[in-house]
Amino acid sequence: MKKIIYWVIFLYTINAFGKPVNVNTADAQTLSDSLKGIGLVKAQAIVNYRNKNGEFKSISDLTKVSGIGEKTLEKNKADILF
Repeated sequence: MKKIIYWVIFLYTINAFGKPVNVNTADAQTLSDSLKGIGLVKAQAIVNYRNKNGEFKSISDLTKVSGIGEKTLEKNKADILF
């Protein structure tokens, strides 16, 4: 029984942190839920920038969004899709 509980906790933990997300199609809530260090305010800034300037072509394009820096991108590079 303990093994089952540990597996459930383990699988939940993996799923709770970082799910791949397309930054060109996701809404602010999805971005916030999926990316580490991205709260709802930064996620909304990503959406606003995308709406104003068009789709992101590369991960480095995200640094043009206020509040998004290299450290944030490094933490999330495996979870960012285009």
